[in-house]
Amino acid sequence: MVDRILIFDTTLRDGEQTPGATLNVEQKLLIAQQLARLGVDIIEAGFPYASPGDFQAVQGIARVVGTENGPVICGLARATKQDIAACAEALKPAHRARIHTFIATSDIHLEYKLKKTRAEILQIVPEMVSYARSLVPDVEFSPEDAGRSDPEFLYQVLELAIEAGASTVNIPDTVGYTTPAEFGALIKGIKENVRNIDRAIISVHGHDDLGLAVANFLEAIKYGARQLECTINGIGERAGNAALEELVMALHVRRQYFNPFLGRPPESEAPLTNINLKEIYKTSRLVSNLTGIPVQPNKAIVGANAFAHESGIHQDGVLKHKRTYEIMDAESIGLTSNQIVLGKLSGRNAFRTRLQELGFHLTEQELNRAFVRFKELADKKREISDWDLAAIVNDETQHLPQAYKLEHVQVSCGDHALPTATVTVLTPEGEERTDAAVGTGPVDAVYKAINRVVNLPNQLIEFSVQSVTAGIDALGEVTIRIKHPSGVVYAGHAANTDIIVASARAYIHALNRLYFALSKEETAAVKAM
Repeated sequence: MVDRILIFDTTLRDGEQTPGATLNVEQKLLIAQQLARLGVDIIEAGFPYASPGDFQAVQGIARVVGTENGPVICGLARATKQDIAACAEALKPAHRARIHTFIATSDIHLEYKLKKTRAEILQIVPEMVSYARSLVPDVEFSPEDAGRSDPEFLYQVLELAIEAGASTVNIPDTVGYTTPAEFGALIKGIKENVRNIDRAIISVHGHDDLGLAVANFLEAIKYGARQLECTINGIGERAGNAALEELVMALHVRRQYFNPFLGRPPESEAPLTNINLKEIYKTSRLVSNLTGIPVQPNKAIVGANAFAHESGIHQDGVLKHKRTYEIMDAESIGLTSNQIVLGKLSGRNAFRTRLQELGFHLTEQELNRAFVRFKELADKKREISDWDLAAIVNDETQHLPQAYKLEHVQVSCGDHALPTATVTVLTPEGEERTDAAVGTGPVDAVYKAINRVVNLPNQLIEFSVQSVTAGIDALGEVTIRIKHPSGVVYAGHAANTDIIVASARAYIHALNRLYFALSKEETAAVKAM
């Protein structure tokens, strides 16, 4: 038993399954390092058997982040020997490694996906859990689609998994189907009917298809769940996963309510999780920037409007006493006020020091790039805020592969003129190509000109712009998503005081991701054109 709630972060595994959110190895490592600073207990680093890239990412995270004082590093594996063996191999560098193996238990999955009987599942589970346990001391087992499984069959499966060596049993609401009352009853039934459940930690995993994932998890805690599987910003398959920041802050703000369920006195101020709350906002921004998935303004905890007050009544109340309309402080999640910290006369040492104070740990090369961008911004924007600095750093540390590089962009437009754009792009072969195009607007013209140079088939399916701070000279962040004819979606992100430049860079970022994902045959065909 544990006397607090364990946070199992699956941003790098389930979160990466968000369409367009594919991350390279360096980006995954950046996020993993930030998750360690955030204080998560377990990082599910990937699915090693899925691809060589995933194997390499899990292995790299195990080596760099899986230190003696770091989090448990976990890999996902289907209940097959080849998956489990690959997972164990990738996790070898980690000081504490966990294999998370799974197989479906709902009748609909057995009949249509696995084409197996219940009897076959009862044979596979103990065999595969036992095999995983022979490779690592920490094994987690998940009965996929547990939320729609027959409870009596589920109890049998869990009992066999624990008997075979699973020290954590995860109960997934794979399709986001259950309601809080149903999910709580499911956990209660497991506690009461699985005879050896006291030998394992009960974990929960849930999707947000009906917008109930966080509520389901909080209900599950009341009946004995002690590990929550979640993602930063709630990203993931379909409607996403339970959001880490929402769960953690709910447990923090309402700890007097949840304390008794963990055997604590209601008035206890001891944290219910190991999360460093002040790292929440920065982690959210990093994941958003690297995945190219923006955070909606009204998103709980980390959205731009989460601590904003528009109504005169609300503003009046907050001015008189914060707690009239604020149940938590923006500062508690690391959201600093829009304070001026640096200007164009600030030196490199002051810049480095402020970044360290904000919790950014940059290599010398990254610092050099970020400092150049800071100086460029300082020439255009007199007041530089912490938010501006965070945007610059996140933009310059994306570690995106650079097949195509934007060298120059120029736009001509007006209410009585045809929007025209000229762009110069450096190709993978080192050749500078310049082209021009006319569009319905300046961004459309830029994208058409870039397409004439790059010549990669794609469709722009999403384009969003938001300002980092207030004011006419604010940095603008552009996030886009493009779709290849194969149906795969790629995202791009960039920040600049010039929205047209940011738009062009974001598009090039997305095209670079597309370029490196193409097969060798397709890439060769593109080069020959």
